[in-house]
Amino acid sequence: MKTRPAGIGNANADWMGSLPSKLSSMPLKHLAVPGSHDSFTYWVDVHAPVGPDQKPYVKYLATMFSVLAKKVMVKWSMTQNLTFMEQLDAGIRYFDLRVSSKPGESGTEIYFIHGLFGHKVRDGLIEINSFLCRHKKEIVFLDFNHYYAMKPEHHVYLISMLQEVFGSKLCNNCAVESITLDYLWGKKYQVIVFYHHPSAQDVPVMWPGNKIPAPWANTTEPYKLIQFLETTLKERAKQGSFHVTQAILTPTPNTVAKGLVWGLRNYLVERNLPTIISWVEAQRPGVDGVNIITSDFVELTDFANIVIKLNNMLLSEQDHNSY
Repeated sequence: MKTRPAGIGNANADWMGSLPSKLSSMPLKHLAVPGSHDSFTYWVDVHAPVGPDQKPYVKYLATMFSVLAKKVMVKWSMTQNLTFMEQLDAGIRYFDLRVSSKPGESGTEIYFIHGLFGHKVRDGLIEINSFLCRHKKEIVFLDFNHYYAMKPEHHVYLISMLQEVFGSKLCNNCAVESITLDYLWGKKYQVIVFYHHPSAQDVPVMWPGNKIPAPWANTTEPYKLIQFLETTLKERAKQGSFHVTQAILTPTPNTVAKGLVWGLRNYLVERNLPTIISWVEAQRPGVDGVNIITSDFVELTDFANIVIKLNNMLLSEQDHNSY
């Protein structure tokens, strides 16, 4: 498989801004939007301690066989190969974020995490902001859904950092149905932050996690995954929320043992991608359809393009539902 297929590069850097007015006036919850799972794991630090998101047996192994165990972990905890900027250029607009403080570190610095520690959150946000400053009509969803080793002061630090970095680009929490691209462009909003933690409930620019459900199949079987995605789409809330379809397979300790040498990408993702991608291609956005779709290793296929193109279906039909 080629590592950089068509669609990587900045072909999709302005895809939202280029949508026809029929789509930009439609609720954003009805459009198909590509996202990445565990978005910011393209670099992890093998020299930092193992993350507090890991089970005790993993922490034990990592202390016993330090760098060796961590090298195995790298193969299983990296779910993306593209940097923030490359994902944004490729058209990815939803980011799934897990964050943590570093136990034992003084101060309130926060890092991206998935098994191992990644970049400082601040650096990632600054990179996203610089993209948004250059692409004024692009909108991103930042979904902060897992927090580890974070005390109240860490949350205060992160929430104020988000406000400081994005400023007036942050969209106020409001009715999901009223969020269209036209509305966001009019207000010059470019960032919708979901903060799944009570410490943000009184901050108007932090959206509650229940407005972006992302049901998780937790399976290694592509057919079980597809069954799950279809069921959860049928049960998709009619009102009041966006929806994330997680087209991802999840390794078990057993899969990790079997695929130790290959890692997630080769063992689980590449073999099953064709099945998953052909399911995605058969989806349709709109009232009862898909909204945000996430995948691992978004560069292995033309994933972002495939999802963005689904929106053409909304143009080719006169929708019988009035918006």
